Amino acid sequence: MLHWLTTLADQFQLLNVFRYITFRAGGATMTALLVVFLFGPALINALRVKQGRGQPIRDDGPVSHIVGKQGTPTMGGLMILMGVSVATLLWANLSNVYVWVVLALTLCYGAIGLYDDYLKVTTRSTKGFPGRVRITLEAVAAAIAAYVMVKLGTEPLSTSLTFPFFKNLLLDLGPFFVLLGCFIIVGAGNAVNLTDGLDGLAIVPVMIAAATFGLITYLTGNKVFADYLQIHFVQGAGELTIICGALVGAGLGFLWFNAPPATIFMGDTGSLALGGALGTIAVAIKHELVLAIVGGLFVLETVSVIVQVVSFKLTGKRVFRMAPLHHHFEQKGWKEPTIVIRFWIIAIVLAMVGLATLKLR
Repeated sequence: MLHWLTTLADQFQLLNVFRYITFRAGGATMTALLVVFLFGPALINALRVKQGRGQPIRDDGPVSHIVGKQGTPTMGGLMILMGVSVATLLWANLSNVYVWVVLALTLCYGAIGLYDDYLKVTTRSTKGFPGRVRITLEAVAAAIAAYVMVKLGTEPLSTSLTFPFFKNLLLDLGPFFVLLGCFIIVGAGNAVNLTDGLDGLAIVPVMIAAATFGLITYLTGNKVFADYLQIHFVQGAGELTIICGALVGAGLGFLWFNAPPATIFMGDTGSLALGGALGTIAVAIKHELVLAIVGGLFVLETVSVIVQVVSFKLTGKRVFRMAPLHHHFEQKGWKEPTIVIRFWIIAIVLAMVGLATLKLR
């Protein structure tokens, strides 16, 4: 919205700052942070009153969760979505279609997660939305987003899978790229959802990934920097830096309330939306495989669940004491803060590896 002030830059030179993506990304970060800080407490109080006993806790989960986390309200993702939406609409160039695609997908996944959280709270069950219905809705939304982004780009890049560490290696998938994009977006949404099991565990790695992709989107959308780094230039993708900044700001605000002991959980409302946003951004800027590196923590959590399920069905034995992976370490006696902070460290290291792909080509 504020981007339109650049039309007055000839009369008021100071307004030139609104041309710069870096300035507007900083503004989006601070705006999202302030929105969460200002409206977060009221939202938490309202959710606590409405939900009564809070988010249902798994009966088969760690005993510390059943005792210590009972009664904590969920749906905290609403404050994250509020911060991201306000900041994006205020600071982004709203004529950029990439902005609308990512924001729409994020809100759509947020709505799916919200309904899932609503069912869990009202039925006092951890099952929520039927799995097949939920995945189908996620896949439809993701496929539409991937299709639109293919149409926005230029062939063959828009339908190709790029590879980190290689300058010119492209795998042109043609129309099947929409399926790949759909898989990445759905996978990212559910991977973050699986990681969200301890206070502060998911939100910090999401912020780290968003900050990392904020830099990558800026460089990818700038032809001079893209040519210098020999990465693929995607016209218009730089504007997604604004959304990445908003994700970081809203995440910081949410962490204030989600830090141990959490006064609110983000729930599927937040985790699905945040993962979907990261997946959509990765597809838009042609860094799909880099997302698997930067978001490697989410991949590990997801793989641990898959391995656990497959192993139990085939052999009747469990590889981990409990899945996802963070519960395995809880069962081994690690304290919650220890697990959370060590996982944050892993996320930082993986982000650095992901950034290294920009230069090591």
